[in-house]
Amino acid sequence: MTIADQKSSSDGKVWGFFKRPFRPSGNTTVTTSSTSSSHNAPQHTNGPQGDGSNPQAANSVSSVARSLLPTRRRLKLDPHNKLYFPCEPGKQVRSAIRIKNTSKSFVAFKFQTTAPKSCFMRPPGAILSPGESIIATVFKFVEVPENNEKLVDQKSRVKFKIMSLKVKGAMDYVPELFDELKDQVAIEQILRVVFLDPERSTPAMEKLKRQLADADAALEERKKPPEDTGPKIIGEGLVIDEWKERRERYLARQQVEGVDSA
Repeated sequence: MTIADQKSSSDGKVWGFFKRPFRPSGNTTVTTSSTSSSHNAPQHTNGPQGDGSNPQAANSVSSVARSLLPTRRRLKLDPHNKLYFPCEPGKQVRSAIRIKNTSKSFVAFKFQTTAPKSCFMRPPGAILSPGESIIATVFKFVEVPENNEKLVDQKSRVKFKIMSLKVKGAMDYVPELFDELKDQVAIEQILRVVFLDPERSTPAMEKLKRQLADADAALEERKKPPEDTGPKIIGEGLVIDEWKERRERYLARQQVEGVDSA
């Protein structure tokens, strides 16, 4: 091949290359798309809406988290989740439950029942200091069952609820505390009613008798007038006697002084 032929063939290749349509490379495409997306994307500012903080959402999340956590008990109940009553249809019977404050603060408790017309508690509520315990007595009227059914074998629909509330310190108990501080009230336990045969000696029946005896003793103790821890006051008779002694000594001293002056 001659030199002219080589030049002509090489020139054709060069012109053929410039005639081809221009195709952008892959790197150019990625850069273009990223640039366009950066222009189209919303620009975030450092304002109050841009940092993603939402107080209402945070509060709702924290409330949900608290609801999932197990409730911390402030009171210890004995029995734990039942109230035992002797099965005596047509009579008013009693049960007892010991309530102890296991927290490090003063705690108020309150009873509630699904049958307020046939049940009541004594006391219906109180304020316990840390470590203090009390025996509450629960009264219930046992209705006569229909068709001579045995109540011992049946589940009663009556339930009791014990609620607790942390208070600042020693104060007089008033039920309105639970209405004023609803958000801080905790449900300690739901107690269901269990009837026992009073003619059968069972561990549950014997324990109920002991707790009722302790409740009666505690009630008699509360009826006693509180002891006066202040300064002792001398009785009226002693005061008069002491006054007489002082007057007699004074008169005797006056007589002696009169004799000496004479």
